[in-house]
Amino acid sequence: MATDRPFNWKLMGYRLLFLLSGSCLVAYGLKAFLVPNHIIDGGITGISIMLSYLTGWNVGVFLFFLNLPFLLLGYKEIGKTFTALTFLGVVGLSAAVWLFGGLPATTDDLLLASVFGGVIVGLGVGLVIRFGGSMDGTEIVAIVLSEKWPFSVGEIIMFFNVFILGSAGFVFGWDRAMYSLIAYFVAYKTIDVVVDGLDESKGVWIVSNRPEELGLVILARLGRGVTYLEAKGGYSEEPKQMIYTVVTRLELTKLRSIIREIDPQAFVSVADIHETMGGYFKKKKIH
Repeated sequence: MATDRPFNWKLMGYRLLFLLSGSCLVAYGLKAFLVPNHIIDGGITGISIMLSYLTGWNVGVFLFFLNLPFLLLGYKEIGKTFTALTFLGVVGLSAAVWLFGGLPATTDDLLLASVFGGVIVGLGVGLVIRFGGSMDGTEIVAIVLSEKWPFSVGEIIMFFNVFILGSAGFVFGWDRAMYSLIAYFVAYKTIDVVVDGLDESKGVWIVSNRPEELGLVILARLGRGVTYLEAKGGYSEEPKQMIYTVVTRLELTKLRSIIREIDPQAFVSVADIHETMGGYFKKKKIH
């Protein structure tokens, strides 16, 4: 009879540490770079910055209370663990923004504020996402709506953020709205780096008439394992062998050269791989 696995307190403590660290990074990026220069981020954070400017209240108050309805929605529609981690991230961010309330602006150069503020906010949000949480209620809404609408989560979030970032033009002026777009783009790309890593992997499918020779050369020159898959040509109906391998982004150019050398007529398909688990992806030593 199966038994329940014991709760991993060490893993949870590890998650909480990075969730709170991420929250503090986001708060610092907001208070030291973006908020003093009237530059906003996307989502509830951007709305909170604008409301804080219009009312004079602390940004942390709006971050907490505006996210609450979305957290309740997430609890009902998505799941307890994700919602609990998101709640901790939001509480940590709201508290850190409150504590950083008197922090002076690091720079009054709008471009520097946009770039460095975006990087720091992106680092913080990326840490929170990587360890299972979220920082913004609009992401929860996007997940729920994506199940009912013919749009992806990313497309729905982009729609919300275009509206929010556009609103900054009416509140702070259109030059600040444009700087806000720069900060949002920088943060978005930084989140990708934190979540997916710098050494992005590529999954490669190769249909070749010389599969075994090509596989041996890939193993010998790149040190990467290959998997042979049985395939059948849709037009010719002839049996074929397909090679599947995973390489890093930096190894892709060398792999293309190997394929052109061994079988210039091979059909190649490449896709981004955001995560690999198990197997033997670790590079073999080449003697």
